[in-house]
Amino acid sequence: MGRTVFVEHETDARKGGELTLGDYVAVMRRHWRGILLITTLATAMAFGWYLVQPRQYAAEASGVVITVGGDNLSLSLAGDNLAKSRAKNYKSVAESALVAERVARDLGLDRSPQDLASAVTVTVPVDTTEIRVSAKSTDPSEAQRVADAWISALSAQVSEIERSAGQTGLPPVRVVTLSRAVLPTEPVSPNIRLTLGVGVVGGLLLGFAYAMVRNHVDRRIRTAAEVERQFAVPVLGTLPVDHDFGPQAEVIGADQWGSALGEAFRELRTNLQFVDVDQPPRVILVTSAMPSEGKSAVVANLAAGMVAAGEKVVVVDCDLRRPMVDKVFDLVPGVGVTDVLSGRADIEDVRQGWAGSENLTLLGSGRIPPNPAELLGSRAMQALLRRLAEDAIVLVDAPPLLPVTDAAVLSRAVDGTLVVARAGQTTTDQLERAFGNLSRVNGRILGVVLNCVPTAGPESSAYSYYGTYGEDAPGGRTKGRRPSVKRKPSRAPRRPVDAPNAELHEPAPDSRPLAEAPYEPAYRPAAVPGHYADRQDRHAPASERLGQLADADDRLGEDGLADDLWLPAQLRDQRGRRSAG
Repeated sequence: MGRTVFVEHETDARKGGELTLGDYVAVMRRHWRGILLITTLATAMAFGWYLVQPRQYAAEASGVVITVGGDNLSLSLAGDNLAKSRAKNYKSVAESALVAERVARDLGLDRSPQDLASAVTVTVPVDTTEIRVSAKSTDPSEAQRVADAWISALSAQVSEIERSAGQTGLPPVRVVTLSRAVLPTEPVSPNIRLTLGVGVVGGLLLGFAYAMVRNHVDRRIRTAAEVERQFAVPVLGTLPVDHDFGPQAEVIGADQWGSALGEAFRELRTNLQFVDVDQPPRVILVTSAMPSEGKSAVVANLAAGMVAAGEKVVVVDCDLRRPMVDKVFDLVPGVGVTDVLSGRADIEDVRQGWAGSENLTLLGSGRIPPNPAELLGSRAMQALLRRLAEDAIVLVDAPPLLPVTDAAVLSRAVDGTLVVARAGQTTTDQLERAFGNLSRVNGRILGVVLNCVPTAGPESSAYSYYGTYGEDAPGGRTKGRRPSVKRKPSRAPRRPVDAPNAELHEPAPDSRPLAEAPYEPAYRPAAVPGHYADRQDRHAPASERLGQLADADDRLGEDGLADDLWLPAQLRDQRGRRSAG
C-alpha cells in the first residue's frame, strides 16, 4: 500500500527554495494594504519636503569664442578649429574663482566667490565655440544679473590671459556675448514631479521590503500551494469560508450542497477515492495540528457527502478529550467508544442512527476516561475499527496532534490520516511538528485538508461555481437549526443504574461480542523494531482478550467510573470468575 511519509530534512531543504514570480505576486497581493500605506506615507513625506524647500530660479546667458578676423558670427558658429579648442579650455576659466570675484565685485554682492561659483553651471556644447552660463538664486532678478555678469567677466578674464602672452592690439581669441539672460518666472527646483516620483518609487521599494519581511516572519499557511511546496504532501481538499455557518461544527443543510462549500466536500470525497485506487482506505483518521481548525466539521460533512454517493459510513468519535460528534449529530450523550472498549457494551448497543440517511451510523465517545491514550492504543480499539470497516467506511474524529498523543497512537491502527489545517491560522511549524509526530509512529498521511480558505483575495481558490449539479444532496443540519435526528434504538440507558436491566443479560441475536472478533489492525505498518503490534499475538484466544478488557474495566473501576455503568453479561461473568479465583 502506498504511503506518504513526512521527511524532516527534505522539508528543511524546501524552505530554502527560491520563490517563483507567482509567489512574489501573491506576497504583494497579500500585503497590499501595508504596501499602499508605506507608499502613501513616503509620498506625503516627499511632498512635505517639497513644501519646506526654498524655490530656486535659473537664468541662462551665453557667449561665443571668436578669433581675430572672425567678427562674422555665422563663420564663428560654423566652427573655427582654434576657437573650438579655446572654448574647451576657457570652460575651466569660467568656473574659476577669478571670474567669481570679478562678478561679485561688479554686482556688489555680499557673497564669497566659492558660494557664488557653486550656484553657477558652465557648459560647452559639443563641437561648438559657445559657452553657456546658468546661474541659480532664490531671487529671479539676481539670477538674471549674475548670468549676464558672468559672461562679461569671462570675456574680460580671457582678454587678460591672451594679452599676457605678449601680444599687442586685439587678442587672437576673445569671448563676446551671444545671448543675454531672461528674467525667470518659474522655479526650477525643487521639481514637484521629480520629488513626488522619488517618493512613490521609494515607498514602493520600502513596501516591497516590508512585504517580504512579513512573508518571512509570518509562518501561517494560506494556500494549498504552500503546503505542497514545503511538505510534498498532497492537498486533497480546500474548503472555502462560508459565513452562513457559525463557529461550531455542523452539517451542511440539504439546500446548501450546491454551494461552493458543498462542492468542495464532494471534491474531497472524490480525491479520497483516488488516493490508492487498488486498496482505497476504509478507515480514515481525521485530525489537526491544533484545536479549533475544523476537523469535526470535516468529518461530519465528509460523511454526509459519502452517504450521498451511496456509501455506508460509520463516524467514530475518538476525541475523548473534547468530543464533538454527539453535539453535531444530536446524539444520546454519554455512551459510545469507551463503553465498547471497556467491554460494557457491544457495538450495536451504542451505535446510533442519523435522520439524514440510514447509511450513516455514529458511535459517540462515551464517558470521558482518565486514560484516553491507553484506551485508543489498545488492541480492543483496533479490533473495534476492523469490525466497523467490514461493511462500511469508517471516519474517525481524533484529538489534535500537538496537544496530546492520542491521534498519533491511533494513526497506527487506521488506513491513513487526513490532517486538517486552517488557512491563516495553522503555521508551517505546527504542521511540520504534526507530520513529524505521525512519521515517528510510522503513520500514513493521506493528505491535507485546507479549511476556511478565503473566497476572495490572493489566497482564494477557484470557487466561482455556485450551481447545483443534479447530485442528490444529503440531509443534514441547516443554519440556525439543530437536525431532527431519528435515533437508532439503543439498549444503553441514558442514566447510570445500579444493576443492569434483565433484558441486557444476553447479547442481541444480530450482535457479535467484541471478545470473539479476530484482532486485525485496519492498517498494519511496516515492521519496526519495538513496534507494539509486533509484541502482541494477533490471534490471541477470546478468553485472553476478554481478560484484557476486564483488566481495563478494573482500571476504570479504580477511578470510580465503572460503578456507575452497566456491564455486558459476558464481562460480568468473567469478572465474577476472576474474583472467585
